[in-house]
Amino acid sequence: MNFSESISTCLRKYFAFNGRASRSEYWWFQLFIILLSVGVALIGAASGGDEGAEVLSNIVSLLTIIPIYAAGSRRLHDVNKSGWWQLISITIIGIIPLIIWLTKEGHKGKNQFKELPLKNNSR
Repeated sequence: MNFSESISTCLRKYFAFNGRASRSEYWWFQLFIILLSVGVALIGAASGGDEGAEVLSNIVSLLTIIPIYAAGSRRLHDVNKSGWWQLISITIIGIIPLIIWLTKEGHKGKNQFKELPLKNNSR
């Protein structure tokens, strides 16, 4: 999955906390979120940090928080973990196993969270 496919997939599955997400889908989407956040911060800095820039930053944060957690949940499902494990990021030490799970290769075939659809590469 490439950058644009990942963004469109994650935004299309805005409220989809079920199913599975590949590593590339998750990490490309995270890169998009980081770039979006940096872009909004640059706009805020260019405008002198006025109240409008802060409002724009808050709107972007509110619009992206649900798909961020939905993609994370689907990614954890791919490694056969519950999406609720994202809550361990609240603790500082919990970030370490969470990052390991998010970077781990997913299970092939079926697991308790359904089968990951195989990409058809035939032309």
